[in-house]
Amino acid sequence: MSAPVAIVLGARIAPDGTPSAAVVRRTRHAIALYRAGEVSHLVLSGAAFDGAPSEAAVMAQLCRAAGVPEVALTLEPRARTTRENLTFSAALVPGARRVVVTDAYHAARAALAARQLGLAVVLSCPPAPELAPRQRLKLALREALARLWYRLRYGRFSATR
Repeated sequence: MSAPVAIVLGARIAPDGTPSAAVVRRTRHAIALYRAGEVSHLVLSGAAFDGAPSEAAVMAQLCRAAGVPEVALTLEPRARTTRENLTFSAALVPGARRVVVTDAYHAARAALAARQLGLAVVLSCPPAPELAPRQRLKLALREALARLWYRLRYGRFSATR
């Protein structure tokens, strides 16, 4: 059985194309998984916002700079939400086992969205020691609200909605 495919969830990019710390963390983690043979391919997912390049394109630049071959990369540049990241990326690799790469603070929402969509995924999160306690709290609150929104909008866990 071949190694699973990593779906790397994007995060905002600055208008000048500078990647956020989250994008750098997630991409480096995915590269490490690829180099270790834990995943066979990277699907880089995320749209463009506010005139910046797409999250997927910026992640691809980071991968190429780290020596990941082009044949190991697939870009999904349309997704504007976590749910779309998973929907659009899964369609690019039907039948593949999937490892979703995202930050720990975002993992619960990614897992919820995957369950709602009926997707079997394994989560893999990079360490983020640079996040200060206040920043972690802010992110945790934002994610709690986002999960509530997903449950209200799409249903608690059902893949039928």
